[in-house]
Amino acid sequence: MVQSSQVAAGVLIGTNDNLSPDDDRNMKNLKPVTSEQPLVSRQVSQQTDTTKPARLSLDDVTLAVPAERDITETDHTRPFDNGYHFPPKYSWQESTKQGLSSFWKFFTTPMGCFWTFYGLNVVAWGGMLFLLLCNAAPAMCHPTCDDINSPRRKWVEWDSQVLTGLFCVTAFGLAPWRFRDLWLLMKYRIKGQQEGLLRLAGIHRSWFRLPGTEELSPDIGPDNLPADVPKQCVPIPQEKMPNAPLTGIRAPATKVWKMDFMIWCMILNTLAQVGLCGIMWGMNRYDRPSWSTGFLVAVGCIIAMVGGLVMFFEGRKVKRIEGVPCSERDLQKLAQDKEMGILHYNNISDKKPKQKKKQSDPEK
Repeated sequence: MVQSSQVAAGVLIGTNDNLSPDDDRNMKNLKPVTSEQPLVSRQVSQQTDTTKPARLSLDDVTLAVPAERDITETDHTRPFDNGYHFPPKYSWQESTKQGLSSFWKFFTTPMGCFWTFYGLNVVAWGGMLFLLLCNAAPAMCHPTCDDINSPRRKWVEWDSQVLTGLFCVTAFGLAPWRFRDLWLLMKYRIKGQQEGLLRLAGIHRSWFRLPGTEELSPDIGPDNLPADVPKQCVPIPQEKMPNAPLTGIRAPATKVWKMDFMIWCMILNTLAQVGLCGIMWGMNRYDRPSWSTGFLVAVGCIIAMVGGLVMFFEGRKVKRIEGVPCSERDLQKLAQDKEMGILHYNNISDKKPKQKKKQSDPEK
């Protein structure tokens, strides 16, 4: 780099008489530079034909980069009309650190500690039962694996009894709220009372949207509820009205049959647990049908899981359209990344949307 600078200086002032043979050869290899070329390209073009290209120094790079970058925003990265932007995506290290911090705050609460140990017990005893059913411990098969008095069959019975008690916590503990939802649903379906659906919309405001709410003004919320808003669009109580969408766009109305499906899934989960308890605690392991325990456990788990998935996907759909709140950390990262020229896609996943396939013209 120093050698090239000396050669260029000699050309400018016209003192090239005292140049060494190496400098003279370097001058011949230089290419003419036009005024349209940027500074970085000029410096790089002078080095491409040399045998040992020199690296740009930090000062050269600093001078070559303009003070203000031209950030090109697209429709997928530009903020909404009201200025809202979805939270940015963090690296897996930052996401893991933030997740562990949030989990610790949850774990240090009484309910958080209770549900953590409850989940660990379900996973531990459930995993043990799975291994026993797969004959993962051949030493317990004495005299045979299917012998009623073998250690394997005894541990299967004890394990199943523990899991039955654990499943009672959610199936019976949440039963009052589940039957409350069923009562409200029956008021709407059988008696035709709109109040039942309005109360359900207030209870499940995180994922359920009433019919007609997609046409409301985007600034309407629990704190701003004009008197001319249709009553069939306002949950009961009205404090349960969904917050005004952060994006300024309201999610479409949720199909009412999904509310029916979710409620009946939870009710069937409780009824399956009643049957499981009756078989496990009303009959001994000698008289109990071998298929009954596995069947009722599978039905109860699958039904509850499907009902939970309905709430999860509908809630995610609402968040993807109406937006999620940004923390101070999110706003700072968005501002810093924008100054550095890093743009984030303005959606909940911070990923480039998939382009829809163009339909081919049938006439062609």
